[in-house]
Amino acid sequence: MRRDGTGRAVDVGNAENETNGVSSANEAHSEPDQRSDRRAMRSRSPAQPGGAGMRIGIDLGGTKTEVAVLDRDGRFVLRRRAPSPREDYQATVDLIARLVGEAEDAAGEACTVGVGIPGAISPASGLVKNANSSWLNGRPLPRDLQAALGRPVRIQNDANCLAMSEATDGAAAGAHCVLALILGTGVGAGICVGGQVLGGRNAIAGEWGHNPLPPATDDIDPLLTNCWCGRRGCVETWLSGPGLADDFRRHDGGATTRVAPVDAKGVFGLAEAGDEDAAAAVDRWLGRLARSLATAINVLDPDVVVLGGGLSNAPIVYRELPRRWGAHIFSDRIDTPVRPAAHGDSSGVRGAAWLWT
Repeated sequence: MRRDGTGRAVDVGNAENETNGVSSANEAHSEPDQRSDRRAMRSRSPAQPGGAGMRIGIDLGGTKTEVAVLDRDGRFVLRRRAPSPREDYQATVDLIARLVGEAEDAAGEACTVGVGIPGAISPASGLVKNANSSWLNGRPLPRDLQAALGRPVRIQNDANCLAMSEATDGAAAGAHCVLALILGTGVGAGICVGGQVLGGRNAIAGEWGHNPLPPATDDIDPLLTNCWCGRRGCVETWLSGPGLADDFRRHDGGATTRVAPVDAKGVFGLAEAGDEDAAAAVDRWLGRLARSLATAINVLDPDVVVLGGGLSNAPIVYRELPRRWGAHIFSDRIDTPVRPAAHGDSSGVRGAAWLWT
């Protein structure tokens, strides 16, 4: 895949290649008649953008990879998950090829393929960059997937896929400008404008999680947090699930006795149960989220903000964000709605499929 000047996903490959490149990893585990059927299926051109065919989406995560087939009306025909290979690039390519083959067997026809990844494709080199699944970085994933699947493939950042899904038929359906945030093990954002992903000239639009966290008096010490990207004090190191849990541990002073380390979900649970240290950690987290998100709203002024990821499931987020962010947004009033992702944890794979629109 390559990108045009707007950062939109551009097809990898061309029609001449669409009859080639069936994954040998798939064939090794198929009976001869199944291999023939699959070759015949892939020799037909998949549905084209805006067409009436089925779409396959792949959501490549650090621990799991999900495949889904959407029918012509955006309904699931199939959803399936498999453990993601770790530290093994070729195994990742092989897994995607196998999942696509199995999905097409279930669909009964050749499909378009869109892939969401925890990184981006460099417009300059065509290689993966900025992936927290570090074994993907520097690899020609678009080229290798085209070769394995024998057709064009569209690839986008996973947060952009979240934005695409929710802008198409989710919590932001009908909105012109959508900002979608992932608040989970990592932190990121995707942007859709006019129903299309805004990737940016350098394919980094929405990389809000690697801006420095805006300080508030003595609320943070940026030197406390080292980010996997090599910087200090990134938004992600404070607002991710591990970031919240780390902040809680730094401040509770070991005053409470616990059988096991507390994760972010546990911090929210303790806060709801009346634990003062946990409640203080959640309060700090909400303040940091409001300040950080305000900077994005000041720049983009979206019509809707959509939240995904595990931390977005906390009801307090939707009560407190609108109350807190006003102090940091440059406007006389803020009418921007903030909504949970309508499609939940399936939004990423749906958005990957919707890259073919």
